[in-house]
Amino acid sequence: MLAEAKSRAAFLQSQMQTQNIPFGVFTDESSIAYLAGFWGYLGIEFGRPTMLVVPAVGSPTVITPLMESEMVDAMTWVEDIRVWEDFGSNSWQAALAKVLGPNPESIWLELPTVPAIVRNYLDQDFGSVPLCDIAPVLGQQRMIKSALEIEVMSQTGSIAGAMMQAAHESLAEGVPEYESALAVINAGTKKAAGFLTDTGWERFVSPMIHNLQILQSGRDTSMVHRRASVRTYQRADPVYFCFCNMAQFKQYKLGFDRMFHIGAVTDQAAAVQLAAIDAQQAAIAAIKPGVSAEQVAAAANAVYQQRGYETGYRTGRSIGVAYLEAPELKHGDKTILQAGMTFAVDGGISIDGVTAGRIGDSIVVTDNGCDYLTQYPRQLLVTNS
Repeated sequence: MLAEAKSRAAFLQSQMQTQNIPFGVFTDESSIAYLAGFWGYLGIEFGRPTMLVVPAVGSPTVITPLMESEMVDAMTWVEDIRVWEDFGSNSWQAALAKVLGPNPESIWLELPTVPAIVRNYLDQDFGSVPLCDIAPVLGQQRMIKSALEIEVMSQTGSIAGAMMQAAHESLAEGVPEYESALAVINAGTKKAAGFLTDTGWERFVSPMIHNLQILQSGRDTSMVHRRASVRTYQRADPVYFCFCNMAQFKQYKLGFDRMFHIGAVTDQAAAVQLAAIDAQQAAIAAIKPGVSAEQVAAAANAVYQQRGYETGYRTGRSIGVAYLEAPELKHGDKTILQAGMTFAVDGGISIDGVTAGRIGDSIVVTDNGCDYLTQYPRQLLVTNS
């Protein structure tokens, strides 16, 4: 993983040289993981920025809190690691200023995601220096996944499959939603642990599946991003599991969704769910190199229209080390698909306060179409109890 991260940084530097970008300051955790091979477990939400500064020519520099520096040093290939402290003259601002130099002509940042405290500092101390956006340059590079990345994402898909099987097996009348969430965490963690060793770089990779489970049941199923609660399942309840904030491993994040019904399914719920499945399958059938992102979305939208439904949802999004990458499968995105791109592809319909239809898988674009990264039956799923 570290050798590939180093080669990614070198490729980025070649692109920066071509585009006359003197250096890039990366503050997004996913970008730092992609280029430097490390990540922390306490981040900017605690007011503790970690930054990676990549010059067009020369060696990158990591700026990180003192308390994180030992783990950073063990995880990254970057040799120039500069630490900062919470008080005194050795602040992160001083460390960054030293790397930037006294008179930078421009500062290139990931403008859509730069933390407010970093942006405020730059506005205050470098107010006359133009701030430019390097995010599209790195984003273009991240669109096409390497063989190693696809292997890790396939492992993540296996983990997600174990999570969904546990979710399915947890479902029965009278069971509270949170019990399903606990089953998902337990199964996913055990599956992830099987892919790890306690040596080298991997000893810093946690197998723990975490984040609040997106789960809705009954009439709340239409709420899309509701979390698991103490509500108990009732017969014929639809139950929706979304793992988009949980199916992740070694920083790679997939999309994966399924809808179940407890013991029985109403005619309306069945019709909605089958429409969602058919729309998703139409989108996936349209995926191949040379097709535009919006054409994939159009294939799904045609199914919704035929069934008498309207949707404002995008059909999918690019996936990788961030939850959302470019391009997106939606109207207006004219990006041409290429082999090696990876997407979460969704089918989704909401009938507010009544029911919903949901399904989602992750795929990788191949030379002739696409392959699934996630596996679970793509059909109407009704439990036995």
